[in-house]
Amino acid sequence: MANVETLNTDTQSENQVVRKPDWLRVKAPGSPEYLKTRKLMRDLKLNTVCEEAACPNIGECWTQKHATVMILGDICTRACSFCNVATGMPRPVDPLEPEHVATAVGELGLEHVVITSVDRDDLPDGGAAHFIKVINAVRKYAPDTTIEILTPDFLRKEGSIEAVAEAGPDVFNHNLETVPRLYPTVRPGARYFQSLRLLDRVKQVNPEIFTKSGVMVGLGENKQEIHQVMDDMRTASVDFLTIGQYLRPTKRHIEVDRYVKPEEFESYAKMARAKGFLMVSSSPLTRSSYHAAQDFEQLRAARLEKLAKERS
Repeated sequence: MANVETLNTDTQSENQVVRKPDWLRVKAPGSPEYLKTRKLMRDLKLNTVCEEAACPNIGECWTQKHATVMILGDICTRACSFCNVATGMPRPVDPLEPEHVATAVGELGLEHVVITSVDRDDLPDGGAAHFIKVINAVRKYAPDTTIEILTPDFLRKEGSIEAVAEAGPDVFNHNLETVPRLYPTVRPGARYFQSLRLLDRVKQVNPEIFTKSGVMVGLGENKQEIHQVMDDMRTASVDFLTIGQYLRPTKRHIEVDRYVKPEEFESYAKMARAKGFLMVSSSPLTRSSYHAAQDFEQLRAARLEKLAKERS
């Protein structure tokens, strides 16, 4: 990763190489704790979004024994242009997966676990029942562990959002990913207002659940569009916003429009706090589940502080 200035692709030639700036440099994974976490996932036949999505923070997170488990297989029924997860016809759902996830949570000694999944448009409920089984298994075997889920949109799966919300995860995360204008190229299988509806519906079913959503920048959006997405999220009562830099996984994926400077991320965070989010994580390396355990504690404290102010 070279030391270069932020590039403006409007003036880049097709043959010019877009290089990552210094603020996106990360250490290659390989610590003993990282290797132990990887072995545990292999032994339990579990997938992680850390690996499948080529997350740049995998070394740091796995060293801290924090992995985001990806349930319902490793093949997605969608083909988002930013995502490195394989697309195709998924295999049958593993009925032992809920128990394996609970075992991993116990062996890693997790206080907070993040559970995500591929899109399963092939299933009648989009995988909602399986999410519930995993939540229940973790509750049974690790009752003190708080649970954060990062779900698909359950498009055209009536009742699925409500069923998962009623299972009572501590945090219900669903990412909008980008601004509405870019959905046809970035997230063609999804619908922006379906994702907003999901976040709003979760709060209607259980107002006590923290809701969380995130967007990537560097895809061609502008500041005004990001500010509008913030407003849309707040209309849906989203508590926690994450904003991170889009990084192109392979040459087959959509190109990076630009590398957003750290100062711009700071300005987004300032604007988001002014709009009323309880918690904001905005930085080049921010990802949905990055520092999730620490962030959850801060989120819970922020709610208590807000309630105290309202009562005083």
